[in-house]
Amino acid sequence: MGTPSSIDSPAAVADPSADVGRAPRLPREQRRQQVLAAALDVFSTAGYHAASMDDIADRAGVSKPVLYQHFPGKLELYLAILDAGIEDLEQASRAALTTTTDNRLRVSGMVSAFFAFVADPGGAFRLVFESDLANEPAVRQRVDAVDQTVGRMIADVIAEDTGLSDEQALVLAAGMQGMTQVSARRWLHDGSHIRREEATELISALGWRGISGFPMSHPPHE
Repeated sequence: MGTPSSIDSPAAVADPSADVGRAPRLPREQRRQQVLAAALDVFSTAGYHAASMDDIADRAGVSKPVLYQHFPGKLELYLAILDAGIEDLEQASRAALTTTTDNRLRVSGMVSAFFAFVADPGGAFRLVFESDLANEPAVRQRVDAVDQTVGRMIADVIAEDTGLSDEQALVLAAGMQGMTQVSARRWLHDGSHIRREEATELISALGWRGISGFPMSHPPHE
């Protein structure tokens, strides 16, 4: 798994100089970002297996040789997008937990971060949470890692403020993560008429009423 087929390999395409009638030449990094945006759109819509490098090249307005100048194969391109999406989610989660010591605001911030992540039309949430390539080791490792990283962030706050054991805090953190992730995805896929802000408030209230029931043995200090 993960090895590009012959039809999608660099050896199967023409010389890069044949990129005629395509988009004008751009700086390398700008072209790379253009390719990533196009690939994200294709992967999010079609999934990994149904997407082809031809589809991505067409969406990006480049030839396949130009595409292969940036990424050696479809899997490498997919992983680059997945890594960017994971970084976005980790940064948003960290910001929610570190920019305040008010735990109610922390809960609200985490819920908001997940809802914003799934609602972003230019984001990679489907690759992170709903990948059709989940059995690929490189994908599974990355998805498991972000799940553990975010869970660890939440658990550290819970353990610090409540005095619960590390194991207990991790279980509670997993519950908060699961509730928030599933709720956000369901809200998006059901095409709910509830505004994102209202949905976020509902789940935040549910989470806070649960977690606030644990006494704070070590209240945070400003």
